[in-house]
Amino acid sequence: VVVYPELMERQKQSSGQSPTAAALKGAIQLGIGYAVGNLTSKPDRDVLMQDFYMVESVFLPSEGSNMTPAHHFPDFRLKTYAPLAFRYFRELFGIKADDYLYSICNEPLLELSNPGASSSWFYLTSDDEFIIKTVQHKEAEFLQKLLPGYYMNLNQNPRTLLPKFYGLYCIQCAGVNIRLVVMNNVLPRALKMHYKYDLKGSTYKRHASRKERAKSSPTFKDLDFQEMLEGLHFDGDTYSALMKTLQRDCRVLESFKIMDYSLLLGVHVLDKSLERGARGDSKRLNGQRVLYSTALESIQGEGDGKVAEPVADDDTMGGIPAKHKDEKLLIFLGIIDILQSYRLIKKMEHSWKALVHDGDTVSVHRPGFYADRFLNFMGGTVFKKIHPLRGASSKRKRSSIHAMRSASQEVLSPQKEEKDERKAQSMECLDRPCSHLFINYTTHNLLGLYTNTHHAISALSFLYAFFVFLCFVQHYCFSSHCLPSASCTIVALDDTVPFPPTQGSPDSVHDVYLVGVQDTICI
Repeated sequence: VVVYPELMERQKQSSGQSPTAAALKGAIQLGIGYAVGNLTSKPDRDVLMQDFYMVESVFLPSEGSNMTPAHHFPDFRLKTYAPLAFRYFRELFGIKADDYLYSICNEPLLELSNPGASSSWFYLTSDDEFIIKTVQHKEAEFLQKLLPGYYMNLNQNPRTLLPKFYGLYCIQCAGVNIRLVVMNNVLPRALKMHYKYDLKGSTYKRHASRKERAKSSPTFKDLDFQEMLEGLHFDGDTYSALMKTLQRDCRVLESFKIMDYSLLLGVHVLDKSLERGARGDSKRLNGQRVLYSTALESIQGEGDGKVAEPVADDDTMGGIPAKHKDEKLLIFLGIIDILQSYRLIKKMEHSWKALVHDGDTVSVHRPGFYADRFLNFMGGTVFKKIHPLRGASSKRKRSSIHAMRSASQEVLSPQKEEKDERKAQSMECLDRPCSHLFINYTTHNLLGLYTNTHHAISALSFLYAFFVFLCFVQHYCFSSHCLPSASCTIVALDDTVPFPPTQGSPDSVHDVYLVGVQDTICI
């Protein structure tokens, strides 16, 4: 039987008895059941600012009272934080009070191991819907301060990978305060997770310990991921939706000065087996459906038809389809541990670790840098986009180009015949030798820049005057009394150039002829 060491020591000092984990789990279920049941008598109304800071307290003795039921657990006091605000959060995700009570109180809670460095304990409801986690005093206090901003963010975007908080409670027993937060469950027990990772984007001491590796279902870390996998590949639309959701969530956390959070990643390999858990699978599939609770629902936008909507009896349990090499995978993920703010103690921790190691590789860092490093690691190392095959697209492109060429040749063939005839006639009458100036190439290139008829005529007039000047200089500078014989060659462009229709020649197509002058100009 697992016993809380701190609680056991305090209890020994007061009564000589040590409460068991079963007694604690029973007190949690009884306290939450009483708080939620008592809340149903209060009318629905809009959430006000003071509702985020309200705390209700009730004492539950073992013999019972006029307001509380009798029970066989030690006496304890229950504190409920912001009950009206959390009731709104539950309604936002479609959680009815009866379903919430049934999930938490119908069957005993399942205790989970804690792979992290914190001293938190985790309990899972039998239907796989909710996780109950113990938090420290500073974390509970920070969450209560975070609630107004959290409320605003959920109103703007309920589809998020951030934790979804459904309740915050504190149980006081034998002088010990045990603070609890109820959240969504990221990794369903109904599907076996072949790999689990806790990723932060840092590399300093980011290997799973020997003790963790020895477990039947270990949780690996960043360096383990790089050694074991070469990235998880998604199709283009899913990759874009996933990264967009991560970027939005990270900017929200950065605005609250939150860092040191992680991405909890579960990988189910479809090709290995379709192995399912022994309990909870039928209840999860046929029971209540919390809105936006699955990984696939969390990354798709409102009205986005690119990512398929999961159905209630879907065996994928809302996992995101992915590939690794030739293996087909289902990915389950969510951002966890967001109750760490960059306060003084964290700044001192970063400064100390930066003295003995590269400061940019340690986990604790300022929120802006942490978010950028987190996103770069997820978008570049963990998640990758499947690029379409280039061969198929190139083949389609070549076939379309060939079809376009064939059509254009059919249309231009009559025009080409007429152009060739005019070109032959021009070459016959201008076939005389030239031997002085070699400017055919230059003239051809200059006039090739013009595609407008008026521009071409202006350029020809300018070049004609320029060539006359050259001939005049040549005649008097070299003591020639007559211009040498010269010839001008009219060369047609290889392709006809369509010009916009002008007055007098509607919808006409002109051929631009370039004048190539060899030796001297014939005046």
